[in-house]
Amino acid sequence: MKRTFQILLFVLVFVVVACEKPIVQKPEHLIKQNQMIDMLVDIHKAEAMYNKFRNDTSRTYLSSSDFYFSVLAKYEVSDSVFEKSFMYYASEPKNFEKMYRKVMSQLSEKEQELSGKKNQELDFGDDPMTSRPHS
Repeated sequence: MKRTFQILLFVLVFVVVACEKPIVQKPEHLIKQNQMIDMLVDIHKAEAMYNKFRNDTSRTYLSSSDFYFSVLAKYEVSDSVFEKSFMYYASEPKNFEKMYRKVMSQLSEKEQELSGKKNQELDFGDDPMTSRPHS
């Protein structure tokens, strides 16, 4: 019984000590959290653009990496710095989830903004008082 208690105590101490150390060490050149959120938003927008145009035969020369690297160029960040920062943030699930909620919120706002503009354009075209006569 005493031996079992010692083993359980050892395992408990080991687990507590192991949980204190981060899984991924903080990189030397860590992208600040707010900039990382902005970059993730832009990467998701770039992926959406790629998916929109990937079947367009006039743009077959574009690849998804072109869109990814265009975002990195915009922020003047190398792919290795981005990847290390991404892995670091992803290794802290609670914090990463909060970050991604902000990313999704910004994407939703942009979608609503674009949806509103589209609806305004449709409304403008359907209004007989504002539409121009066809020649």
